[in-house]
Amino acid sequence: MARLLGVDIPNEKKIEYSLCYIYGIGHPISQRVLTLANIDPNIRAGELTDDQIALITQTVQGLKILIEGDLRREQQMHMKRLLSINCYRGNRHRRGLPVRGQRTHTNARTRKGPRKTVGAQRNPGAKKGKV
Repeated sequence: MARLLGVDIPNEKKIEYSLCYIYGIGHPISQRVLTLANIDPNIRAGELTDDQIALITQTVQGLKILIEGDLRREQQMHMKRLLSINCYRGNRHRRGLPVRGQRTHTNARTRKGPRKTVGAQRNPGAKKGKV
C-alpha cells in the first residue's frame, strides 16, 4: 500500500479514487489536486513514483485543505461549542438524536441505536385470575 499524507491508500485502485481514503478529501477535491499536479487520474496508486507522491502531497498542503487529525479536531471543537452553549443542536447531539430536523417517530435508527422494546410488567401484588 502506498502511504500518502500519513494514510495507507489502496494500490490497486485508480489514484483518483484512492485519494478519497484520506479523511477530508472527496472525489471533487481529488480531481482538483490531480489536475493541479498534472497527474493522470487513471494511473493506479501502486504505479506512482516517489516524485508524483511528493507532488500530490505538496499540492494538498498548498490548497490548505484540512485533512485527517486537524479536520477531526476542528469538528470536535465545533461540537463541544454547541454542547457548552446548550443550544438545540447541542442538546440533540448530547441525547444522540438527529440534529437536522429529521423525524424520529419512525426511522432515525442509525442515530438512536437498536430498538429497546418496552413491555408491560405484571404487578406482583395483583390478584391472580382464573386460567
